[in-house]
Amino acid sequence: MPHPIINDLQKRYTCKKYDPSKKVSKEDLAILLESIHLSASSINSQPWKFIVLESDEAKERMFQTFANKYQFNQVHVVEASHVILFAHNPHYTKEDYTEVIDQYIVDGRITQEEREKAFGSFLFAKLNTDEKGNTQIWTKNQLYLALGNALHTLARLGIDSTPLEGIDVPIVEKEFAKELDGYKCEVALAIGYHHEEDFNAKLPKSRLAYDKLFVHV
Repeated sequence: MPHPIINDLQKRYTCKKYDPSKKVSKEDLAILLESIHLSASSINSQPWKFIVLESDEAKERMFQTFANKYQFNQVHVVEASHVILFAHNPHYTKEDYTEVIDQYIVDGRITQEEREKAFGSFLFAKLNTDEKGNTQIWTKNQLYLALGNALHTLARLGIDSTPLEGIDVPIVEKEFAKELDGYKCEVALAIGYHHEEDFNAKLPKSRLAYDKLFVHV
């Protein structure tokens, strides 16, 4: 199926070994971050925060969080060009959504007179909030929309990536407590360029048969 989108996704794979001498340019990083910024989310809630680790000091802090487990992912933190912590708001409230609505007015999406009516969409957040104000299942789901968008953008830019769910969440959240400011980080993303010894770069793409996954009615 010859198409640029399909070509992007055919080339994309999970990098297993990075070349530490190769860095993502500021220009490409800006494109990636803006694509994450533009990601879709339910009711345009944008219940997320992204911590970009680019300095050696920040990456060393992340490196130390692997002291107890998931050491197989530890090397990516220092060898990849950047690591991005994907975080979500576990207690998304009407006050949080107010920022979205007020931005609508700034951007000309709605008028000041339409402000109160716009809060009708917040019903979807309420439906995903338990009696303790916990929304983290819903907000984490939104976060993965941004992650998927990032993976495709990276493929288009020719930048390799490794989604990292193998992180020690309590330690990461303690180490980056100031930056996260109450948000939860349960997944990160390493980006950069693969080393010539990366075995996964040489393997063919493999997916289940189309007919096993898609049902047309």
